[in-house]
This record gives sequence, structure tokens and C-alpha cells, in this order.
Amino acid sequence: MGSAPGADAAAGATRTGAHGEPASPVAVRVKAIESLLVAKGYVDPAAIDALLDTYENRIGPRNGARVVARAWTDPEFDRWLDRDATAAIASLGYTGRQGEHMVAVRNTPTVHNLVVCTLCSCYPWPVLGLPPVWYKSAPYRSKAVADPRGVLADFGIELPAGVEVRVWDSTAEIRYLVIPVRPAGTEGWSAEALAELVTRDAMIGTALVRLPGSEARMPAAKVGTSRQGAAR
Repeated sequence: MGSAPGADAAAGATRTGAHGEPASPVAVRVKAIESLLVAKGYVDPAAIDALLDTYENRIGPRNGARVVARAWTDPEFDRWLDRDATAAIASLGYTGRQGEHMVAVRNTPTVHNLVVCTLCSCYPWPVLGLPPVWYKSAPYRSKAVADPRGVLADFGIELPAGVEVRVWDSTAEIRYLVIPVRPAGTEGWSAEALAELVTRDAMIGTALVRLPGSEARMPAAKVGTSRQGAAR
């Protein structure tokens, strides 16, 4: 008896994640359904990719970028982020599931922050959108703790030896948002213009904010690496 159209595509759905770790049963099922719909012509793969890109890199991260730009331009809001990041972020209209308990951690010339979730993929959806595939991968989750400078190097960031790297482990109770260093030469810029410079990866800690056509650099400072966040 022959198989139904699209069954072979569904059966061929991947059983592993992007970095070789076993995919969850839900992920396998979703991939199988997607493959079947594509095979039957109901879904355009390019449309799915475009939709994911929109939520991963445009809509969600734009919210976070506005939070960062507001912190850079409004000292009172910046202090509010330190006192109660959840309330400060909510005042801009960014609330909801995965964003109930927010903590802002700020980069400085002497400190660089990196966010990870070692248990699964806890992520602040209201301000960053959908988590990227690499954030959920086992290699990133383990290496971010064991070798954070190596992770940063993988993303093209070479920090001076004296910059302290702090790793923040997100949990079901707490989500972290990195406030990057404001680039030099942006004095007098509007919050809207500044927000255009801020990327999703900069708010996770795997990128630096730079001016177009320039290379982001950090000055040398004290040596150190530490892990923060709730204990597992």
C-alpha cells in the first residue's frame, strides 16, 4: 500500500537540533507537520522563514532596542531600570509571558555581560521576540558558562584581557536584558536614531553596538570572569 502524498517528507523530519543534540518530541512533531504542509503545497517555506525572521530580528528586538535607547537618553528611566526593570519596561507597553520578572544588566568599559539559559531556553520574549536557534542549542548553553570568552570570540568579539565577563543564567523566574555601552559619537542623537543601532545580539551580550561602518572596541581594564544569576 502506497504512502500518502507528503508522508515521506514528514517522515524525513529531523530528529536532531541545529547543533546535533536530540530534538524535543514537540520540535520533531512541528517539523513533521511543517514538512507535510510544504509537500502538499499549503505552506511556502520562504514565507515561514520570513515570518520567523520578522519575529526573531525585527518586531521583538525592536522593543528591546527602544528600552535601551530610552535608558541611554533618559537618566530617570535608566535609574528605574536598576530599581525595577519589569515596571520600567512595562511602562513602555512591553509586558506579557516570559517578561514578568526582568533584570537589566549593563555593560561598561570594564564589564561585559552575557546571558544564557543553561537549563532550556528561558528568554525575554516581550523585548527580544523569539529566541534564536543558537541560543537554545546545547553547545551555546554549556560553552557560555565554561568558556564565555570563547563564545564571544565565536561571535567575533575580542574583548581586552582586562574586561570582566559576567555570565547571567536565566531561569523560569528571571529574564535578563543587557544594556550595551552607548557608542561614542552619538551625543545629541534622538532615542529613535539610537534604537536603530541596537541589535538583538547586543542585548544578549553576543555583540557590541557600533556606528555604521565602524568597529566596536572596548578599552582595557581589570581581569575577571564570573557567573551570576540563580543557582541551578
